[in-house]
Amino acid sequence: MAAHQGAAAAGEFQKIVDRPGVVVNEIIGSLAHLGLARAYAMQGNTSKARTKYQDFFALWKDADPEIAVLREAKAEYSKLQ
Repeated sequence: MAAHQGAAAAGEFQKIVDRPGVVVNEIIGSLAHLGLARAYAMQGNTSKARTKYQDFFALWKDADPEIAVLREAKAEYSKLQ
């Protein structure tokens, strides 16, 4: 992501999403959905980005709404609309 290589980043995040048993209850599992959303947005694929943001929001539905990463994700998502 830092190198602005959305496709490569999406591939790496997808590896995490595809193997939920590896991350079990680790936060990286849910953050991988956010990473995928950002990678797809970077590529200009707003449809896939929206889906992954929604997946992330579903996983974080009970989280404190004041958590910075959640606020940032909501702001990013609103720009995709």
